[in-house]
Amino acid sequence: DGWLFWRVMACGRRSGDRKRQVTLLILCVCVCQSGAETLRYSLPEEMERDSFVANIAKDLGVPLSQLAARKARVVSEGNEQLFRLNQNTGVLTAKESLDREEICPQSNTCTLVFKIFFENPLQLIRGEVEVRDVNDNSPVFAEKEMVLEILEIASPGSRFPLESAQDKDVGINGLQNYSLGPNPHFSLAIGTGKDGLKHVELVLQRQLDREEQGELNLLLTATDGGSPPRSGTAQVRIVVLDANDNIPTFDRETYEVRLAENSPLEQLVVRVAAADPDEGSNGEVRYAFTQTSERSRQLFQLNPTTGEIRVAGKLDFEEAKSHKMVVKATDGGGLSTHCKVHVEVLDVNDNAPEIALTSLTASIPEDAPPHTLVALFSVRDRDSGDNGRTECSIDGDLPFSLTPAFDNYYELRTNSALDRERTAEYNITITATDWGTKRLSSRESIFMQISDVNDNPPEFTQEVYTMSVSENNSPMLRIGSMKATDADAGENARVNYVLLRQEGKEQPEVSINAENGDVYILRPLDYEKVRAFEVPVRAADGGSPPLSAQAVLRVLVRDENDNAPVLLHPAPDSSAAAELVPRWAPSGYLVAKVVAVDADAGQNAWLSYELAKATEPALFRVGLHSGEVRTARAVTERDAPRQRLIVLVRDRGQPPRSATATLAVALVDGFSEAHLRVSEEAPAAEPDGPLTLYLIASLCSVSVLFLATAVAAVVVKVRRARRSEMETLPTFPTTATESTAGSLPRSYVYDVCFAAGTVNSEFRFLRPLFPCFPAGLPPGPGEQRSSVCSQDAANLGGEGD
Repeated sequence: DGWLFWRVMACGRRSGDRKRQVTLLILCVCVCQSGAETLRYSLPEEMERDSFVANIAKDLGVPLSQLAARKARVVSEGNEQLFRLNQNTGVLTAKESLDREEICPQSNTCTLVFKIFFENPLQLIRGEVEVRDVNDNSPVFAEKEMVLEILEIASPGSRFPLESAQDKDVGINGLQNYSLGPNPHFSLAIGTGKDGLKHVELVLQRQLDREEQGELNLLLTATDGGSPPRSGTAQVRIVVLDANDNIPTFDRETYEVRLAENSPLEQLVVRVAAADPDEGSNGEVRYAFTQTSERSRQLFQLNPTTGEIRVAGKLDFEEAKSHKMVVKATDGGGLSTHCKVHVEVLDVNDNAPEIALTSLTASIPEDAPPHTLVALFSVRDRDSGDNGRTECSIDGDLPFSLTPAFDNYYELRTNSALDRERTAEYNITITATDWGTKRLSSRESIFMQISDVNDNPPEFTQEVYTMSVSENNSPMLRIGSMKATDADAGENARVNYVLLRQEGKEQPEVSINAENGDVYILRPLDYEKVRAFEVPVRAADGGSPPLSAQAVLRVLVRDENDNAPVLLHPAPDSSAAAELVPRWAPSGYLVAKVVAVDADAGQNAWLSYELAKATEPALFRVGLHSGEVRTARAVTERDAPRQRLIVLVRDRGQPPRSATATLAVALVDGFSEAHLRVSEEAPAAEPDGPLTLYLIASLCSVSVLFLATAVAAVVVKVRRARRSEMETLPTFPTTATESTAGSLPRSYVYDVCFAAGTVNSEFRFLRPLFPCFPAGLPPGPGEQRSSVCSQDAANLGGEGD
């Protein structure tokens, strides 16, 4: 209590509310006092239903608002609920009219036990209601007429027991006195036994005379102590018998027997015996019950001849722990005597424990902390001793435990963390077992639902999802699906998918269905622009806060044959590429190289070359994969000086795509002759205008450079013989394709001869010549760019090594 006092004071200081602090302190003191005592009340029986018993709120000092807030209710012991608690007024009332004789038939005091149950926090207060007896029952004699046969020789002072009256009331309202109607022969003697019951006997005051009066009728009245008193009467008929001077005699005054409550019917309890030394009918003894309750007469049977008492009904220790009977032995002459039979009923473990649920939580969240209260129940066994001692357990290995609370109450609590994904519901079976020799048990099943908490993020089935799509696809094409699962339930397991935007990157060309994870391509893709891309995808559940996971979506674009080969050499914008082949060229001589590329991939980009058309098809051949145009045989004098070749370049796609390259080949004896032929035929050339103009401009430039170089070299020798004419020879056009494959081998060295006047003079360069490279093309492996390309052009005319 001291700890609770300082806790209350601390709560009050933190809240800053002085009035609340005082109220909580008063409430704490009252509840502590109430929890330490038993509430005791009394109530007269036979009150009307809903009669006032007590003001619980006032007696406990609990504000009315706390009764409803703490869910106060009253629980009676046993299965029948006798009282009702009004939470609004705090008044305890009796649900029905109480009959003490029906509720407590075997007890002088009738006390009903109840408990006031509070929740939040949990508290149990014991209470007792004593049902006070009222004088609502009159004394009743078992027989309205009692017949006594008395010998006329009976001496004054003889006593004759009479049947006692029974009054269901107790205390002052029970049987208090007997009275006898006026008569000259008898008086009453009233006594009280050890058990507190009053018995009455007739006392002979004056000798009887059968000849004077053979029969007497007396009125016996039994009176209780109520106000006003109640009474019952019985007629006592005295039959005066002829002389019989011996009365039966029992061998024992009291017979004590111990009998188990599960004794079978007809089992012998005891045999009483009374002896009479008289002869004839005066010595024949018969037995009968007297001064015995009706219930005992139903449970036991007395043989009137043998005196055997046997079990006639089902004994129940819980109903009555003992039975007291009086047996009267009467001889043939009417003389009688009495003995007492006391049967003690022994308890047998014949009642299984009873489980009564007081409070139950039907569902708890899976994140409930250990030791969370799930249920509160009580266990009751009506047996006694070890037979009524009980213990409780839970069947199976479950995350719950039982803890004794108070009296015979137990608390069912969790003892470890719960996981709905592992077990969503529990069927908890509570077993209550007594400690009897033959142990009895009972079971109560509690169905417990575990509610879901969002404690599991979605999980993708793969870390990386790889999907492929052909280029030039149709818009909104479905290419696959991503799948994430969530072990939770309900809204916590509903998964939504979303593409994550990456900073510094363009919006992806894909879309994902937020509900089912289907992946769609938004627009047609071009393999030549995008061959693959990756997009992170997040799956989030519907919990609060939501949990999520990520996976990578990798999209591979499959190539289609949507690009035709593109010629690099000869350039597709030129009318025809002029190639020079000497007349002495042998078989396999490299004439030119057709270079093409394809923007596709795989076999769609595998190119093959073939000679589609030629002036003399037998003279040339084309490498299938290299594109090299070579002579198929040695050039002869009969071959036409001008050859026109059409080379077909084709890829291996389905369907295949192709392009053509046109080559013009000139068969020449010397480069001067070739130049003249080209110059003479230039006006009549086919409409390849741009290429021809480029060649002429290039040749002129080379000629000018050649003249300058030649003049500088032989300025002294030919100072006077400078000529205005000069032979021009062709060289590589400056606008040649960017391909590394030219029209002639780069290692060629030429001898150039020129004349002055009518005298044939020779000027020969004997060193190797490095050809000029087209603008923008680097020299090949093992080559170096000449710084005197224009001068070396003058040396053309010889054969390369």
